[in-house]
Amino acid sequence: MTTRSGSPRRHLETSPFKPRVEPEIEQFEIDDRVSHQSHGLGRVIGQESAAVTVDFGDYTRRIVSPFHLLERL
Repeated sequence: MTTRSGSPRRHLETSPFKPRVEPEIEQFEIDDRVSHQSHGLGRVIGQESAAVTVDFGDYTRRIVSPFHLLERL
């Protein structure tokens, strides 16, 4: 959750709620075989700080982070 200014809320020690855990973003390397829930099987052909380019055979797609639908095989 963020505040109106856009900055994340800080967790108070006296709060009865657990702090929010940031999800770990998986890192992919070039030539990794991957599976995407919508596009199928592919191979990573490009890598950026927040995206990967995947060749799915007939077409290529740039998939941005976080990679919820993409998994390494």
